[in-house]
Amino acid sequence: MKKRFMVKAFVFLMALGFLFVSIPLYAQDKEIKLRYSVIWPPMHPITKLMVEWGKDVEKVSQGRIKTTMFASNTLSPPMQAYDATVKGVVDVAGNLLAYSPGRLPLSEVLQQPLGYRNGYQASKLANAYYKKFKPKEFDDVKVMYLHGAAPGFIMTKKPIKTAADIKGLRIKANAENADIVKNLGGAPVTMPVSETYDALSRGVVDGTLFPVEALQGFKIGEVVKTVLEDYGVSYMTSMYVAMNKDKWNSISPEDQKAIEKINEEYNEKLAKLWVELDNKAKEFAISKGVTFVTVSEKEQAATVEKMKPIWEAYVNMAKSKGLPGDEALKFCLDYLKNNP
Repeated sequence: MKKRFMVKAFVFLMALGFLFVSIPLYAQDKEIKLRYSVIWPPMHPITKLMVEWGKDVEKVSQGRIKTTMFASNTLSPPMQAYDATVKGVVDVAGNLLAYSPGRLPLSEVLQQPLGYRNGYQASKLANAYYKKFKPKEFDDVKVMYLHGAAPGFIMTKKPIKTAADIKGLRIKANAENADIVKNLGGAPVTMPVSETYDALSRGVVDGTLFPVEALQGFKIGEVVKTVLEDYGVSYMTSMYVAMNKDKWNSISPEDQKAIEKINEEYNEKLAKLWVELDNKAKEFAISKGVTFVTVSEKEQAATVEKMKPIWEAYVNMAKSKGLPGDEALKFCLDYLKNNP
């Protein structure tokens, strides 16, 4: 009797042990599906690159992680993308920092008119900033990486030669960079990006403040005549790629490590892609008759002085929230100076 009891107990313990061993193995092998939301249309080069990111993640995870791309904001409106990611409506989102107004205050330093030269420099700065400051404002998501389009310039329907010619003109600008237009003497007009082409063609506005890529990406090169290459106003349209934190935590440490390596590779690819897109956009605009006017270094220096109050306003805003805005601004300016 005692022997039979011991045998049954041994079998029970063996079965129980097998159960506990098999649970983590099951969790690790379970297929994870990622819903990836991006603002660009399906055929845009950036969307295509993000599709490749999903394929690479699936490959390194040996099929454990599969990604479905939702282009053109079909999964979430752009202004709700960050919250949708936090809540798990979206698993991964690629969107603009400016579409989360007030939510990412320290990181607003990235969209200031700091004199960005190109999208490669801008994207590298954005990630260097994130690694340096690790802003707590991103704590409710897992940041894959940051990147951005630059340079951002004034583009007008009529020929202009200097920043002084902007005075009195109605210039389309986003809320986050409207002060750039104001400080140049122009009248900022806010409207959705999707309405800008028609507004320019119908004369509702006299110009726009946009990254160079928009000349082709949004066909702005068809409705403007001049791009004023004044790096004193040059800003970055800063963007994030972030994952829902619970979704990230459901991924095994091994696969997390592999994804982070892929993220480094894709930040480099995106940074180079922004430069490629800008070059193609410039060629497109020139073919449409657009003139690029490069202002003198003296005038650019004068423009920088007009932008400094915008920097100061950012620092004061950040300090009012207990954030090191002065340190973030200095870091960014030093980075751009040392990495032209």
